[in-house]
Amino acid sequence: MLHAANQDLACLAEVGLVPSALFDTELAGRLAGLPRVGLGPLVEQLLGLSLEKGHGAADWSRRPLPEDWLVYAALDVEVLVELRDVLAGLLAEQGKLEWAMQEFEAVRTAGPPRPRAEPWRRTSGLHKLRKPRALAAVRALWEARDRLAAERDIAPGRVLPDAAIVEAAVAAPESARDLAALPVFRGRSQRRLTAYWYAALAEAAGLDAAELPKIAPPAEGPPPVARWADREPDAAARLAAARTAIAALGEERSVPVENLLQPDLLRRLCWSPPADGDVAGALRTGGARPWQIDLLAPLLEPALQARG
Repeated sequence: MLHAANQDLACLAEVGLVPSALFDTELAGRLAGLPRVGLGPLVEQLLGLSLEKGHGAADWSRRPLPEDWLVYAALDVEVLVELRDVLAGLLAEQGKLEWAMQEFEAVRTAGPPRPRAEPWRRTSGLHKLRKPRALAAVRALWEARDRLAAERDIAPGRVLPDAAIVEAAVAAPESARDLAALPVFRGRSQRRLTAYWYAALAEAAGLDAAELPKIAPPAEGPPPVARWADREPDAAARLAAARTAIAALGEERSVPVENLLQPDLLRRLCWSPPADGDVAGALRTGGARPWQIDLLAPLLEPALQARG
């Protein structure tokens, strides 16, 4: 039994613990149509209790964890069994318990997410850079930071913040001394690593043009929806019709539209409808659960016939 199961399952998998079943209270709350699905609000709404607050935004990568943090975490899980029972009863009353069980099993068996092709592109502030050489500098620093964070077993952001990576890429220092003059790199902890960071930058600066990253990341899936109307008006019409139908169903069943169907799967389906017209099969191939297919296939079949 977990809250925010995807993140927690990843942590359990890292230490070799894989549950045989789970009940995700947050997901259950969403399917039940509850307005607030955080653990605290759920406990207050359904059990009439208030959880202790104070460490939710703390850095939980810290070791060892302080005693009061451990108490805080223990209190969070003390009421989970009772909360599960109440949520299960509510879902059963709404005829959604089987939906929830299918969702929980999908979460449990999903496995780890597919690694990103270029994870360094998630660096905050990367949008400020529009030159391949600067992007190469970000990539080099990001990878150097990731290696060091893994060695130290701490969060990468505690080794070097994203803002400092972007600042160094913009400044393009020509020497380790120039790098050490930048604000974050002037700090005591960073001064000891000046040579390490500058070596990464120097390696990026020495790359051939063919080795530099592209300005835009590799395309995965359909283009941004904002471009559909001009590029593929029929696809835009299909998406609009499908969204309207799903929104109406979500309101009728009191389920958020993103829980009725993954937005990415909907976009892919509207961009490239199944050539054989088998919408149910396309949903199944895309990972939709049986309850979603039963509800949505009849709605999406006419929507996918829309024309712009």
